[in-house]
Amino acid sequence: MDVVDLMRIPKQRLKVKAGRILLSEPLSIDPYFRRSVIYVAEHNDKGSFGLIINKPIPLLLNEAVANAPKLDTKLGMGGPVENQTLHYLHRKGDLIPHSLEVADGVFWGGDFDTIKKLITSGDIGPNDIRLFVGYAGWTAGQLDEEMERNSWAVAPGSAELVFDTPRENLWQTIMERLGAPYSYMVRLPEDPRLN
Repeated sequence: MDVVDLMRIPKQRLKVKAGRILLSEPLSIDPYFRRSVIYVAEHNDKGSFGLIINKPIPLLLNEAVANAPKLDTKLGMGGPVENQTLHYLHRKGDLIPHSLEVADGVFWGGDFDTIKKLITSGDIGPNDIRLFVGYAGWTAGQLDEEMERNSWAVAPGSAELVFDTPRENLWQTIMERLGAPYSYMVRLPEDPRLN
């Protein structure tokens, strides 16, 4: 009988693609990715781009960007790459020029001046957009290699997970939804030395 290693992500059935979610292994030593939930916005033969959607930072948009309107939602730490850049996922692709629909109801990027106007007018509220500093990126083939090493679990993404589910418990929520053995990983302490 095979025993499941609760410290490692099992072999994946779902493949990585835009609109899916990556979940880090429970005991990742990398502080950026420890219990991270990454929304994959792009995955192709040139590389991959994603945003960590479950790590808010204590900073609002108007505190980080000059002349930006106040929006009552914290920025997120999108990843370790180019952490002086701003990225965003939103629901308003019909109102924001140059935004790309990643998956049903989730749009990436677009004209930032339009976004500022829509925030000011109240047409974009805190549950319509997630803004991030930096991003998670992989060169061509790098993420596929990490998947071969079972470094990530893959789950279906949705607008509900990106915009409506509390960010602080998102990793645990999705791991529970995946069922065993992932749901057991939720109970592992973040630092096994404290067990």
